[in-house]
Amino acid sequence: MLIGVQALVWAIVDQWSKWWAESSLTYAEYIPIWGDLFGFRLVYNPGAAFGIGAGFTWILTIIAAVAVVGLIWFSLSSRQWLWVVGLGAMTGGAMSHLGDRLFRDPGFAVGHIVDFFDYAGFFVGNVADIALVGGAIILVLATLLGLPREGIAPQATEPETSEPETSDA
Repeated sequence: MLIGVQALVWAIVDQWSKWWAESSLTYAEYIPIWGDLFGFRLVYNPGAAFGIGAGFTWILTIIAAVAVVGLIWFSLSSRQWLWVVGLGAMTGGAMSHLGDRLFRDPGFAVGHIVDFFDYAGFFVGNVADIALVGGAIILVLATLLGLPREGIAPQATEPETSEPETSDA
């Protein structure tokens, strides 16, 4: 339940921020926030990270759909709080990207991702990217800490057997 709520919040924040970027920024114009290190730049990405696979947007749409289904399935049995946070963030980011692929221009299943956070000209991303990367980092941390995804299950105990009392008299 908490994973679903968190995923929904990430997706809503991502879509709202993309709406803001499209209504407030000019395409490709850089607006510095911290000099050349970080700023806003509205771009549309038909590919995956760093624009890889730009000519195969429909394949990326299928991959995004499979990722969302896989994350939801994997999340169903997750109980440990670090896994819940990581999976919720990743599911929300993947859902939002899938929504872009399905419903944004240039058309169904070939939509482009709206990116607007410019990281020193190295790449341009969005809130969903932050959720995906942050969630992945949290899951790596949970794995390194040896935290079970299902949470801590109560230890099974053997039922006590009542043995007949013996008298030494």
